[in-house]
Amino acid sequence: MYQFLKALPLAILFLFISACSSVKLDDANNVATVNANSSSSYDPISDPKSSVYGKRSIYFEFDSYTVDPKYVSTISAHASYLKSSPKQKISMIIQGNTDDRGTAEYNLALGQKRSEAVKKALLAQGVSELQIEAVSFGKEKPVNSAQTEAAFKENRRADFVYQ
Repeated sequence: MYQFLKALPLAILFLFISACSSVKLDDANNVATVNANSSSSYDPISDPKSSVYGKRSIYFEFDSYTVDPKYVSTISAHASYLKSSPKQKISMIIQGNTDDRGTAEYNLALGQKRSEAVKKALLAQGVSELQIEAVSFGKEKPVNSAQTEAAFKENRRADFVYQ
């Protein structure tokens, strides 16, 4: 009995780790793949020919959280995908990001405003608020760490991350 109790925490840890490893990651964006309809193998998030594949970021101008009209089609495609989910089983986190200019506090607030602006655009398309969460990483999650204007543009974004 003592050996069983001694091995139980190890067995629980093993089960927990093996459960975590069952999430398949998309190589391009490190985003978990979601299948909206378990009876069908088609998933637009994983299909390179779909309108949502690879279009998982909205970019912003310096010190701005206004969504540029050129991203309307991207937002509409993601809204359609979210709305197609039976019983709202698909959800998304919108991660707001900034370049590294400015204080940490300012950038966290700006990143939050960016993610909230994208969330508002998705809600306007009819997506349920229960499916969307808006968060900010500020300047803590750059995709390009160079100190150039091109790198700054890449980092001023809101990313769609499906759960």
